Amino acid sequence: MEQKTPLYERHEAAKGKIVPFAGYLLPVQYPTGVIAEHMAVRERCGLFDVSHMGEVILKGPDALKNLQNLLTNDFTNMRPGRVRYSPMCNGRGGVVDDLIVYMLDEGKYLVVVNAANRHKDVQWMKEHLCGDVQLSDISDGVAQLALQGPRARDILKKVMDEGLIPEKYYTFTERAKVGGIECLVSQTGYTGEHGYELYCAPQDAGKLWDLLLGAGKDEGLIPCGLGARDTLRLEAAMPLYGHEMDDEISPLETGLSFAVKLGKEDFIGKSAILRRGEPAIERVGLQVTGRGIARGSEDVYIGERKIGRTTSGTHCPYLGEAVAMALVDKGSLPQGACCEIDVRGRRIEAKAVPLPFYKNK
Repeated sequence: MEQKTPLYERHEAAKGKIVPFAGYLLPVQYPTGVIAEHMAVRERCGLFDVSHMGEVILKGPDALKNLQNLLTNDFTNMRPGRVRYSPMCNGRGGVVDDLIVYMLDEGKYLVVVNAANRHKDVQWMKEHLCGDVQLSDISDGVAQLALQGPRARDILKKVMDEGLIPEKYYTFTERAKVGGIECLVSQTGYTGEHGYELYCAPQDAGKLWDLLLGAGKDEGLIPCGLGARDTLRLEAAMPLYGHEMDDEISPLETGLSFAVKLGKEDFIGKSAILRRGEPAIERVGLQVTGRGIARGSEDVYIGERKIGRTTSGTHCPYLGEAVAMALVDKGSLPQGACCEIDVRGRRIEAKAVPLPFYKNK
């Protein structure tokens, strides 16, 4: 049975279209519609309920040692107040999940995992812990809101000390008062747009939601659902677990080499990634030039040769065109090259274009 986030009543009151997602009941869109919500984030600001995400605390003298073993990125040069992205691999070199790490203090880290993978991730981490470290799944005691868009900072300035607003991407303030509510505020997000994520106690989530919507009224802030969250991340070519990566696809094959530090001593999956050698597949961007919209898991062809499959696809409101990401044979589809995507038995034309499709200037 699906759970409700602390903001469920707010979504119902705003006539959000509620759907089950990752074990929760969440709004896929509001009466404004996905396109309006998408455009609000690109041009003004949108507010998302992301309380379904999972949060884990790793704490103890050996917390860093365990992060280094569990995750592919390198955390030895991380400082308190910084955020870092990393895949987490299995012994075959595939991806268990991709996650975000916040360094709270020496020997203390907040790890944010994908909602659908929360229990799997926690179990995986527990099974591979060693030394003096404690893992606490605090997901049920945390609500998370995402304030995304070019006007996000202007809105936050109205409700918190401007000096506590994180200045740089992937930094955070751990204990900031937002309208009197204690929050962890980070300059992070999953939309490809400037924005912030705010973590608070579940009992404060409704008050924080109302506070931000009220403060952002003049900036055009509106609530946004899962639909816009997906079109925004796809437009920004941000990978999604279960689409661009999974337990079989390595992070190198899906273009995440920047977060895989093969030079560090060791991590789970390192030897398997090295044994695989140079990736035989790669993630590419496709612009649909024919009539139609590509989705995920559709075969990609050059002539009669199948070269791969799409992983995600949609029509992007801001760009005004249909795009898709695909995993294809490496080198088979250089930028500008044409291909066809099999959409329910009908071939539609597409061409390879650079990723990301959209980049915040």
